[in-house]
Amino acid sequence: MTSSPAIDDSLRKIILSDPETLLDDADIMNALVAANEKALGGNIVDLRGIAMQRLEARLDRLEDTHRSVIAAAYENLAGTNQIHRAVLRLLEATRFDSFLNDLGGDVANILRVDCVRLVLETELESEDPVIRKVGDVLAMAESGFVNAYLGRGRNGPIRQVTLRQIKPDEGSVYGEKGGYIRSEACLRLDLGEKRLPGMLLLGAEDPHLFTPQQGTDLLTFFAGVFERSMRRWLD
Repeated sequence: MTSSPAIDDSLRKIILSDPETLLDDADIMNALVAANEKALGGNIVDLRGIAMQRLEARLDRLEDTHRSVIAAAYENLAGTNQIHRAVLRLLEATRFDSFLNDLGGDVANILRVDCVRLVLETELESEDPVIRKVGDVLAMAESGFVNAYLGRGRNGPIRQVTLRQIKPDEGSVYGEKGGYIRSEACLRLDLGEKRLPGMLLLGAEDPHLFTPQQGTDLLTFFAGVFERSMRRWLD
């Protein structure tokens, strides 16, 4: 060491007056550690420096995990609020026709989907599995259509909520909009004893809006509310 400082006196005074500032600056600390290792030479192993590097890497991983947890929590909260708003909008309808209009309008906008289709099965038979479209939202289908549609490409049991990506030729149930639907949420509806099942389809142009890797808890809740509302209308 020399008696005279190697840095500018004003900068030296700033550092001595508030040394904690250097400790909080990761770039400066990395530069100091690197300079220390260089001064030691290549034949000396700096265990303290290695430990610091490992701790720094661990801290970076913890910070990344922390950010991921916060992002996931925020996304889950936003999704919960979204479903709650959609449910409240459904419950406002006083007539079945307004219920369907709300479903294809405000509810679709709240859920940020491009197309909504409500499929109800009937005992009538037809060569075309979807017998007819009633309005912009409602479609009638022959018995067995719902399970056949939900089971397409699957060997396992039918779930209440199915999330998947689809191709243009698989979206015929959406009518004219089927050509650009790339992902869908399929909600199977239990409409009560002695009634055929129904299905609510939420179609999106975004192929990544609904994927099999996503959770289905919120949509399962929405399906439960919706099928209970449908039972009330059918009664």
